[in-house]
Amino acid sequence: MNNEQALLTRRYDLDWLRVLVFGLLIFYHVGMLYVADWGYHYKSNYQSESLQSLMIFLNQWRLPLLFLISGIAIRFFLNKVSLVRFIGLRTLRLWVPLLFGIWVVVPPQLYVEMMAKGDLPAISYHEFYLAFFDLSHPYFENYPSGIFPHVDVNHLWYIRELWYFSIYLLLAYGLLSVVRLMPYLYAPFRNWSITVLFVVLVLVMSLLQLLVFPEGSEGTRKALGFSFLCWGFLMGWEYNLWQQLSQHRRRFLAIAVVSFMVLITYYHLYYTSSEPAQGLAYLLERLVVFTNRWAWIFAILGYAHHHLNRPHRWLRYLNEAVYPYYILHQTFIIVLAYVLSAYQLGPIIEPILVIVLTFLLCGLGFEIIRRSAVLRLLFGLKIEQPIKTKKELTPKMPN
Repeated sequence: MNNEQALLTRRYDLDWLRVLVFGLLIFYHVGMLYVADWGYHYKSNYQSESLQSLMIFLNQWRLPLLFLISGIAIRFFLNKVSLVRFIGLRTLRLWVPLLFGIWVVVPPQLYVEMMAKGDLPAISYHEFYLAFFDLSHPYFENYPSGIFPHVDVNHLWYIRELWYFSIYLLLAYGLLSVVRLMPYLYAPFRNWSITVLFVVLVLVMSLLQLLVFPEGSEGTRKALGFSFLCWGFLMGWEYNLWQQLSQHRRRFLAIAVVSFMVLITYYHLYYTSSEPAQGLAYLLERLVVFTNRWAWIFAILGYAHHHLNRPHRWLRYLNEAVYPYYILHQTFIIVLAYVLSAYQLGPIIEPILVIVLTFLLCGLGFEIIRRSAVLRLLFGLKIEQPIKTKKELTPKMPN
């Protein structure tokens, strides 16, 4: 087996990263309940400004890494199935859970939000849910339209964008393949040194945000997400790149720590108390941001490839559990926090209970979901589970 074949058949590190990043999302969204001055569907009475630094740290690489992994997975998946089958499977496994989620999973979040703000009379959730399906009901006149009037994706926006990003990527890939430009786009990830690649990625993303999607402009989050999806697709299974990431993981960790110290110092001393940076100052700000962002991503990928690229008896179970956990977790978080607020448990006990109970309820939900063919379809899981042989080495890749 050559190096490329080994990389193609044993990418357990990406499965582990997918599990860990989605698990971290639960902690992040619990943090949104308690971080001061940041908007959320529901806020606890126990809020802390000190949480802002930790949340900013996670914000730098959490979503970019997730889209990057998704881009890598698309390239792996296209190596196994036809383009038409890929689009069909991607549509089924993303749009069915999305539509189910916005009509069944997400509404309790809106109920809690409206009750907490005093925008609802004292009605039961059943009464609210009946009104929810009336798209012109006066209860919701102050709530903006999402997909439909007052009906939005909330935390499930990632599922929606992943489908659109996948289609955009496939269109670009087809066009660039026809004009034979793809080898030139793969070449930097295949041939360049990791240091040169790192510098170029930082410069490219900084200039893109300066010139194409400046901070605060509409679509910035989408543009950044799609960019990292594309970088992941180009990174794919380039053996030399992954070896360099593993070899230089400590260097990138050091860069990440130092750049984050610079970034968080700038945030507290200047960003929160001054006018937004413009021109050259904004470019310098973006250079710091993307140096920190790419350094953390490279360090995490390097450490994962070095330490986690091996199977485990729990991995298949955890990898399948990720999607249902993701769909369910924010609703559990918000409802639990709202219910527990009546008991005035304090700023330590309450968040601990929210975290523990969210994991328990997600785990219970997954155990129910995985045993039902209908629920498996609604939560984006394969309905048929083929029996794996001991000789099979290829893990299920992340979505």
